[in-house]
Amino acid sequence: MTSPQRLPTSLTPLEKALDALLQGVEPVAPVEPTLVEALRCIAAEMPPLKTHPPRDIAAADGYAFCARDLVGASSYSPLPLSAPPAWVEAGEAMPDGCDCVLDSDSLDISGPLPQVLAEAIPGQGVRRAGSDIAAGSPVAEAGRPVLPRHLLIARAVGMERLKVRRPRLGIVNVPGGSMTAELIAESACAAGAEAVSLTAAGRDAGSIAAALDDSAGDLLLIVGGSGVGRTDAAVTALSARGKILAHGIALQPGRTAAVGRIGKMPVVVLPGAPDQAVAAWWTLARPVLDRLSGRNCRQTVNLPLARKIASQVGVAEIVLLQREQDRWITLAVGELSLAAIARAEAWLVVPGSSEGFAAGSPVDAYMLRD
Repeated sequence: MTSPQRLPTSLTPLEKALDALLQGVEPVAPVEPTLVEALRCIAAEMPPLKTHPPRDIAAADGYAFCARDLVGASSYSPLPLSAPPAWVEAGEAMPDGCDCVLDSDSLDISGPLPQVLAEAIPGQGVRRAGSDIAAGSPVAEAGRPVLPRHLLIARAVGMERLKVRRPRLGIVNVPGGSMTAELIAESACAAGAEAVSLTAAGRDAGSIAAALDDSAGDLLLIVGGSGVGRTDAAVTALSARGKILAHGIALQPGRTAAVGRIGKMPVVVLPGAPDQAVAAWWTLARPVLDRLSGRNCRQTVNLPLARKIASQVGVAEIVLLQREQDRWITLAVGELSLAAIARAEAWLVVPGSSEGFAAGSPVDAYMLRD
């Protein structure tokens, strides 16, 4: 029979562990990857854009005119033209002196002279200069994720690269935790980081320490082996290569997580179990990644709770939530099944100093699909 996992003898408050981990962490220098590579990364400060389109363009195929020259034209009172009008395709610059576009049905070209059969108003069939992008606006707001709609703006103005912050995240997988390591790597990439994974040759401290020597990045994660059992050696390996700031966090799930440093690089040791790992990822590793990325904030939604949340004092507890009829429905508190993790739309932390939240209390929850 397998004995229950042993815990560290003392637990560090979550807030204290995070403060120690964030000490001295600054945003990484911006890089300029291709547009596709910049997707989901955090935008850095970029030069303001110029007006787009730079001049009036046709919004549809048709004939270009000056609207004031067409006053009174109708099918009952056609306006004859002395010369054929200019034809423009959608997207082409408007000829000088023209401010509207009429479709081919508005002209009669069957006779010796073309005739206009309809009036127009200035701007009809025309996309005005600056109507898509105003002068001085950014491609994307600094500190926010680059989304597909931002790439649309970049392509419209002819940009091929964007200035973003993309921290490099090293992940050392302790054998036995590959499923969890893959989850964390995918989560990191979704948050705009460059994740580089390496599996240690074994679960012993020497193998893990050797993997640490081969890893590099702005943030290092060790996945698995965070407990104090006979086969748990991740914290010992980290101690041999750097400094332990805290081992044993007052966090449920995720009590066996640890934080430390190798030189100036922050390190988080995540438990191998997926539920414990995501709890430590959300509360410890993700805030460091946000600081490195220069991210302004993560999306939260404030809604009232459908039911009371009770929590034990002294330990911060993770709560998984789902939105239903403008209320937060609680899926799990402290104990997170894989099904609940998959279904959750948001999460929050009940602080260790709190006994929970009453039903109907409005709470801010971090969105899992931001």
